[in-house]
Amino acid sequence: MTTLFLHIALLFSLIAPKSFLPIVGDWTMSKDVVQVDGRQWIKGQPSAGLAANARRIYGAHHEEFIDSVKAYAYFPYAVARDVDDFRDGEISMRFRLISGQLDQCAGILFNLKTNGDYLTVRFNGKEDNLVLWTFKNGKRSFVKKGTENVHLNMGDWHRMKIATSGTTLRGYLDDKLLLEYTLAEPVSGKVGLWSKTDSVSQFADFDVQKATPAAH
Repeated sequence: MTTLFLHIALLFSLIAPKSFLPIVGDWTMSKDVVQVDGRQWIKGQPSAGLAANARRIYGAHHEEFIDSVKAYAYFPYAVARDVDDFRDGEISMRFRLISGQLDQCAGILFNLKTNGDYLTVRFNGKEDNLVLWTFKNGKRSFVKKGTENVHLNMGDWHRMKIATSGTTLRGYLDDKLLLEYTLAEPVSGKVGLWSKTDSVSQFADFDVQKATPAAH
């Protein structure tokens, strides 16, 4: 395994985003913008710093996490450094789609577990929709599509937000509610940015607002 990660490190020259830990794919940061470049997606490689970053996130559990990541190597994502356990609240970010022949994706990663399972709400410019996906036990599954298709021009900035309360999930695009779903269980886990295959996308203003516990 050590030899594999050394080989990956030679293949990828990357400046790690200061606020995120790259797990899969090629992530860079310029000023306040985080960019994912998925043009190497065909190799299905984790990021150059996968081993070290997984250890930072999950400590003794990082080997289990790494094994799961390999099953999703075509779906780039980076984990927010300073959010240990997001439950109820809101996650928002701005994004713009730059290019992509197969996919043009940008999404919010959440509910990331120590075994590598997670959820994502993403926009795909090839399909013009906002969709909830689940990644569980090495399998990616469609969960729920937004209520309407929306066309976004390439290169324009847009805002995505998710809001969670117990098992209720809501997804917004440019402050318009497009997605509502009742989850099997409340959200609890790490969060971050997500993309797909050969997408080149940029992200900015990633913000996490945790709900204030109700007073008793």
